[in-house]
Parts: sequence; C-alpha cells; structure tokens
Amino acid sequence: MAEPLTIDTPDDPRLRDYTDLTDVELRRRREPAEGLFIAEGEKVIRRALAAGYEMRSMLLSAKWVDTMRDVIDDTGAPVYVIDPDLAERVTGYHVHRGALASMRRKPLPDAAGLLAGARRVVVMESVNDHTNIGAIFRSAAALGMDAVLLSPDCADPLYRRSVKVSMGAVFSVPYARLENWPRSLETVREAGFDLLALTPAEEAVPLDEVAPHRLDRVALMLGAEGEGLSARALRAAGTWVRIPMAHGVDSLNVGAAAAVAFYAVTAGRPVS
Repeated sequence: MAEPLTIDTPDDPRLRDYTDLTDVELRRRREPAEGLFIAEGEKVIRRALAAGYEMRSMLLSAKWVDTMRDVIDDTGAPVYVIDPDLAERVTGYHVHRGALASMRRKPLPDAAGLLAGARRVVVMESVNDHTNIGAIFRSAAALGMDAVLLSPDCADPLYRRSVKVSMGAVFSVPYARLENWPRSLETVREAGFDLLALTPAEEAVPLDEVAPHRLDRVALMLGAEGEGLSARALRAAGTWVRIPMAHGVDSLNVGAAAAVAFYAVTAGRPVS
C-alpha cells in the first residue's frame, strides 16, 4: 500500500509526468513516446482503471486523499499530494477537479483484427481537434458503435482534453490507426463493410434513405470540422450520405453530426 507523499517544490523530478499539461505540442510528442496519458478527475481515473489501464502515479490535492483512498490502496502506485497553487505551477492550469493520474498506454490493436469482431465502425479522417475527438468517442460509446478507426493525422484520443470531454468513453470503444491513408480503407471494404461517407454535398443521399441500420456491416466516415472528408477519401467511399438540413442551415459541427449519424446507423440494434 502506497502512502501519499507531500511535495512542495515544482521541479521535483517525480512530478515530470504532470509538467506543462497545457503545452499541446509538447504533450502530443511526449505522451505517446513515453507510453503515458493523463486522466483528470475521479470518474475518469476510475474508468481508466476499470478499463484495465495501469496507473503510474497520482497527483492529488489534500482534500482528495480520503475520496481516492480505495484507489490508493488498490493500485499501490506512488501518490503525490501538493497544494493547488503548486499544482497550477506544475501543470500550467488550475486543476479544479483536484485529482490527476498518469496512466500507462496499451498497445493499439491491429485494424484488421478490430474489424473482425465489429459490425458498426467509425472512420475518422484528419479530425485533429481534441474536443471533437472526445465528443465523437462519447457518442460512439453511448449509441453502440463497435470500434473507431483513425487516419494517421487524427488527434490522440488519450490526450487529456479528449479523455475529459469523452468522460472516459475513449476507454470503452476500441480504436486503431489506419497508417496507409486512404489506401487502408481497402482493409475495411475487404472485411465486408459498406463505406458511407458523411458529407453535406448536394449529390449525397439522405441518410435515412440508405437505411444504414439494415446493412450488415457499416463503416461511417467522418471528416474534420470545416474541411470535411478529403477528395481522396470521398472517392474511396461506396456511398455519400448526408443529414438533411432545415431553416437554411448547411451543416452541423462534426460532433453533433456524428451523434445523429450514429443513431441512424445503430437504430433498432440493442446497445450492450
């Protein structure tokens, strides 16, 4: 059982996992390279542990020690207790949830293996906003999508902001990277999936007309906010689909569009 250790200096090397959390470029390089990610808040930390991620350490304000006592006792990982002002100096922002944990990443599964056990998957191209990634994962989990496939330039689902926005749903939906984009979409097609590209283009078929919930295996393709799917990705798709708009609105943001489309894809299918 690890006993919490009080730390009173911001340059203590034991706090290295938590330094400069607001420096997106730094954390984007460091975290995958060092095999870690940061879970923020009690619920997210508990969900990461429940999903089988191993804790490297935990950073708490004093008032959170009792709340997290069972986690402290169960994991045996080092626990560092610091003053909230010091936590802000270390991380770069006010840690209002009072609890952070550094977790070990797991190896990503192979895309082909992931597809073998799936029927409803999300394919994202160039979605590099962490808030959108988190929102899409949360909707994917809530609405019963089986897996997520990411192009090489998509944002990291385990980046702190993505995890926080998803409320830990990134731990519930398995995901993999399609490294050879968009050629790797052939892997999806060969696995028996209909590739549906979500786009506001006028020539796209209204989503309800396609009745994706009746298709045996569906891969719903989503592009980045604003730009949408690239021309190469659209050419690789089997069918272009759109969400009909009213009142002169041309499109929804990608997070909202994803939720609507996921419901159409999974309608009538039991959510486990």
